[in-house]
Amino acid sequence: MTRPITLALAAALLALAPAQASETRTIPGVEDAYKSDAFIADPMPAIDAALARAKQSGKPVLLVMGTGGCHDSAWFANLIATDRFAPVRARYEIVYADIGMPHIRGLGRNPGVAKRFGFKIKGTPTVVVLDADGRVLNRKAAPKWRNAASRSDDDIYDELMG
Repeated sequence: MTRPITLALAAALLALAPAQASETRTIPGVEDAYKSDAFIADPMPAIDAALARAKQSGKPVLLVMGTGGCHDSAWFANLIATDRFAPVRARYEIVYADIGMPHIRGLGRNPGVAKRFGFKIKGTPTVVVLDADGRVLNRKAAPKWRNAASRSDDDIYDELMG
């Protein structure tokens, strides 16, 4: 008798799993947290300007290589724009570079951005911290942001402010 109950319970839990997996998170004040227009179509001039500002301000540059149609890239950009992340915006010169999704054949854009900083894009976003001279300060951690929408807000904040 316990076996049929166990099987029924397992079936019920499996039926719930897709609903939980498809749930979306929200960001207050953002209509669609998984879409963003923050990413710049021609990012090289913006990157150069951010590096010039970094030389003046002493701040590092946060270069977010992604695209507004990528749910993880858009989530990251929208989250950074919230009030809670104002200290992050104050800490960095931030540039959102539209590189498309070069890890998917035919969907990449602006390949010179990743090449300039020595990256082969494995997923988006790739979040790079640069010093004022354009040297990468987080080479190993930069590609690990491709799961940004799955990370907790606290983890993102702590990593960027740590």
